[in-house]
Amino acid sequence: MNYASAKDIAAAAIPVIDMAPLHEGRQESAQRVARELQAAAETVGFFYVRNHGIAQDLLARADAVARRFFALPPGEKQKVKVAPWHRGYIRIGEAKMYDSARVDLKESFIWGAEIGPQDAAGGAERNMRGPNQWPEAVPDMRATLNEYFAAANECGRVLFRGFAASLDLDLDHFSRQFDRPITRGALVFYPPQPPDLGEDQFGVAPHTDYGCLTLVCQDPIGGLQVQGRDGEWVIAQPIEDTLVVNVGDLLARWTNDRFKSTPHRVINRSGRERLSIAAFVDPNYETEVVPVCREGGAPLYPPVTCGDYIVSRYDASFAYRNKGAAG
Repeated sequence: MNYASAKDIAAAAIPVIDMAPLHEGRQESAQRVARELQAAAETVGFFYVRNHGIAQDLLARADAVARRFFALPPGEKQKVKVAPWHRGYIRIGEAKMYDSARVDLKESFIWGAEIGPQDAAGGAERNMRGPNQWPEAVPDMRATLNEYFAAANECGRVLFRGFAASLDLDLDHFSRQFDRPITRGALVFYPPQPPDLGEDQFGVAPHTDYGCLTLVCQDPIGGLQVQGRDGEWVIAQPIEDTLVVNVGDLLARWTNDRFKSTPHRVINRSGRERLSIAAFVDPNYETEVVPVCREGGAPLYPPVTCGDYIVSRYDASFAYRNKGAAG
């Protein structure tokens, strides 16, 4: 499998940022971390974080329930097939990154904040908020993933504050409306990719993420590749005890393209199964995203609602959201 080659660079060539001062509130150190976040967001748009606040034991338990779920027979997984509000199981063949791409060679399980009957979303928000769907065959999956979701959401909120500090904004500028965030969690399973599938097949085709921040826990198998500013693809090697952080399209838009949304892709050349756990961290659906401009600068984009923007991107990428798509 020689297509889609990527440069194997040293892990140290990609920023690794220690979040501890942001969690601990040490002012001088937190400002230093904020500057590191800004530098990474304005150049590569992609970096690693350590001391992110998600306990290793929790990461291990989330990995274990994910592997048990994806090992279930197809019929069991289809019992929790994805709902119109983007919660549940997405089988191979139901996701692709753009119209001309082949479908991604992956399975996913999507979940979000637990929604009770009293919290049911109405209007356009119903496309992003609704009940999770939990498989009876993995009874501890609900509690484990809800715990993971809370920890990942808090990690994202802390990063939002760091980014705001780096731009001399109010610390809650990006997370002022965060009591009903539309953050999504995703377990993503990549089967081994046979070389005879051709040069246009990817685990995930080249793309940028839709929302604000993506936090990814990689397993040791690897396969994530990131495109640098020079157009060259590099391998984002797994680094123990870290998360990968991507700036997404919406945060790039919010910062008037000051922060970079970085193209990335996944190719599982390993011959083994690969698993990642992602959290796509975004504020409330109704949050108005108004570009933050440099002094004297003009906005490159009109205001947009966080949820409406993400829904429009999902509608273009997932077959289940199209009328007439196979169930």
